[in-house]
Amino acid sequence: MWVWWTIAAVALAVGEMAIMGFFLAPFAGGALVAAIFSLLGAGAIASTLAFAVITALLFLFVRPVARRHLHQPAEMRTGTAALIGRSGMVLERIANDEGVGCVKIDGEVWTARAYDDDEVIEAGKRVQVIQIRGATALVSE
Repeated sequence: MWVWWTIAAVALAVGEMAIMGFFLAPFAGGALVAAIFSLLGAGAIASTLAFAVITALLFLFVRPVARRHLHQPAEMRTGTAALIGRSGMVLERIANDEGVGCVKIDGEVWTARAYDDDEVIEAGKRVQVIQIRGATALVSE
């Protein structure tokens, strides 16, 4: 029986990695504990009860903490994620079809492209950072 619990734990963990919403992880944790119980000789009822209790505890106590970390506000973000939503000043005309554009964001000069491919933004305009893709800021007026 422990083999089935282990397979379930691995499948749920892989599913969690695919969706990254911290929904399947508590089930994977519960299945892992049930596998350990089953390996130690507990019966099917005890293993199933361990699965249910551990899954419920993980949902109640760990999931809210993980969700807060997944949805941090902008001021708590670091690196390029902290730039999303910030405003910047266009230093060089941004035109995607010509492959040109620079913007100054928080004192740093970034290569910039318009978020909307057809949009052309002239130098001196204020823009908002929509996304960072590599070393290029995708911006919009």
